[in-house]
This record gives sequence, C-alpha cells and structure tokens, in this order.
Amino acid sequence: MSEASVQPTRRERQREATYAEIVQVSRDLLAEGAELSLRAVAGRMGVTAPALYRYVANYQELVDLVAFEIDKAATEGFRAATETQPEDDPAARLLCASVAFRRWALGSPREFSLVFANPVADGACVRRDLLTSATSGHFFNALLIRVWEHHRFPHPELSELDPAVAQALEDPLYPIDLALVPEGHRGLLWVFMNAWAALYGVVTLEVFGHLDPRIIESGAIFAAMVHEWMPRLGMDAEQERLRALLASELAR
Repeated sequence: MSEASVQPTRRERQREATYAEIVQVSRDLLAEGAELSLRAVAGRMGVTAPALYRYVANYQELVDLVAFEIDKAATEGFRAATETQPEDDPAARLLCASVAFRRWALGSPREFSLVFANPVADGACVRRDLLTSATSGHFFNALLIRVWEHHRFPHPELSELDPAVAQALEDPLYPIDLALVPEGHRGLLWVFMNAWAALYGVVTLEVFGHLDPRIIESGAIFAAMVHEWMPRLGMDAEQERLRALLASELAR
C-alpha cells in the first residue's frame, strides 16, 4: 500500500480538528468552573447544538470523548515523570508517576472528577475503544508489572481468592494488557487492584477536601500510604532511599 493511500482525507482531517476543538473547549470550560454541556461547548465553538450532534450525539458521548482525551494527556505527564528516573529502577519510576498522578488531580480537580467518576472501563465510547495503552490504567499496571519483575514480591494464587474475584481476574474488564502478565501469575492483578484502590482512594479524599486541609497540604497521608505499600511491593531493602525520593517529589 502506498503512503498516499493511507493519508487522511481533507474531510477526515477536518473531522479530527473538530474533535480536538471540542475537547479543548470542554477542558477550558472545566478549568473555568463553568458548566460542561453540549450547548455550552457549541456556544464557545460558534456553532449550533444540532451541528455538534454530528460529532457527539448526547452528553454522555461528550463526557466519554473528553474523559478519554484528558486521561491520555494526563498519562503522558505521568510517563514524563517516570523518565526522571533510570529505566532499571522501576520502584522509583512508579513512585514518581504516583506523585505526578496526585499533583495532576489536585491541580485539575474537575478533570480528575470527569475521568474517574465516568465508567470508562465498559468500553463504550463515542468514537474509539477506551481500553488502550494510552490510558492511565494500562500505564500504572505496566509499571507495577515492571516492579514485580524486578522485586518478585509475593502474590496470591487464583485458587486462594474468593471465586468471584478469581473469575474477574481470569477475564478482567478494567484496562490491563494481559499479554504483559506472566503466565501463571494472574494473581498479580489482585495486588495491583489493591494498590490502585489505595492510591486512588487517598487522592480522591484529598481532591474533594474530605481531610483536614493541613493534612492535604503536607502530603502526609499520601506519604503514609506509599510507605505502607513499599514492603508489599517488595521494596523493603530500598525504603530509606525511596522515602527520601518521595519527600523530594512531594516538596516540588
């Protein structure tokens, strides 16, 4: 197939540009604290709401589109945070990505809410499958697998878990590239789910202000969560170094 044959047409380029404008206008509305709606987006773009329906048919499709693109952009920031640490130091890379996740969430609470209050894992999206390697779910799971490959921390066997959990791990619905999970180690996903629940839970409490603001400002409860998880992820021997790195990252 020639290169010319795979080039997008003018109409396709225009359509992609319109999607990009929809996302940017939506992010601007969120940053301003304004209502996100089809009418508001159409107004900012200088088009009628019916004209916008050719791209997003309803409010949920708008949310799906914008949430996916926000998640993708945020994940690039998390990826950049890992690049500050050596490739052969997955524990440090995971730690820096986790701090970057918290920093993004606190700095963009409405974007965080749109992404993580929206049930994107069902695969329903206006124009593309959300379960791609661009999303934060895939990204953090891949990081955790690298940590396991390096530290070989213990994990449960599927036979040791509640049958409903074991069944879910055999055919997970949440974003994970199963090709990355080593054969015979599907129980790793249970560790990963619990680690994600801890990270997401603490950050959500901070974002919505459900903690003393002085505690949020200090980062103390986030640090305590990370400290608790270090031995569970096989980082016992590196805790002093990693605690120092965490303190440095939180102070930035």
